[in-house]
Amino acid sequence: MLHWIKREAIYLWYYLDIQLRQIAPYWALGIVLGSAVSVFGKKAIHQTFANLGRKKTDWLGVIPASLLGIASPLCMYGTIPIAASFSGQGVKDDILAAFMMSSILLNPQLLMYSRALGRTAVAIRFVSCFLCGCVAGWLIRLFYRGRPFFDFRAFHEGANRDTDPNMFLRFLKNIWRNIRATGPMFLLGIVLTALYQIHVPSDFVGGLFGKDNGFGVLLAATIGVPLYMCGGGTIPLLQQWLVDGMSMGSAAAFMITGPATKITNLGALKIVLGWKRFLLYILFAIAFSWITGVAVNLFVGA
Repeated sequence: MLHWIKREAIYLWYYLDIQLRQIAPYWALGIVLGSAVSVFGKKAIHQTFANLGRKKTDWLGVIPASLLGIASPLCMYGTIPIAASFSGQGVKDDILAAFMMSSILLNPQLLMYSRALGRTAVAIRFVSCFLCGCVAGWLIRLFYRGRPFFDFRAFHEGANRDTDPNMFLRFLKNIWRNIRATGPMFLLGIVLTALYQIHVPSDFVGGLFGKDNGFGVLLAATIGVPLYMCGGGTIPLLQQWLVDGMSMGSAAAFMITGPATKITNLGALKIVLGWKRFLLYILFAIAFSWITGVAVNLFVGA
């Protein structure tokens, strides 16, 4: 028994060390970048979006809105109060939807984390999240013209925690908050990946999510709903799954439904959508992720 425990500990430490060396630099860079955007760029991003929303826009107005959503460093519970404020200023729901959808899926910090998956995965993640925001805005413009889609009455803008008069100290405090918020899930992802490498055969993931398994994309899109922890926590697992044969399309599907259906995001969205539109949102996220995964496998390859 002691021999088995010692062997497991050695294996675990070996794989933990590998994962930390591979992933930790991207996590650290993501923390710094996310804090820099939050402290030095958030105000400019939101002012740009407010100016966009006040203009009379056509169908193309969702494009810059989706890009600004990706650039925004806020989580969903921070994005919704901001969106509520913009709505009160007259910003239309299609513009808000594009901004909120892409903001749910991606931010500068998570984009930097994703560098650990390779350049192709980063490009696919950025483009698919951007397009998802655009499509969400276009659908609301098409089907909800003249009717409200969001109900922000239960939300108000929270207090800003980046208030230290010294900008450098404000930046350091933001970094520390980011470390506390993402560190536990990042370490959990590292541990789970190490345990997976020790105990799960390498051909298991390839059989489930490989390019030749058309059902794999739908399965990846579906398991993203209950299994997603946070961006930092899933990157180590995704990296290993890709090594073990997961197709890029299945990974793309997981990277959309995961953040789109994260429990904290769903809790916030349920409040502003109501049950009917909330269910439409879930169906949209799964359908878009499946279509994206199939397209990636078809045109990009595994």
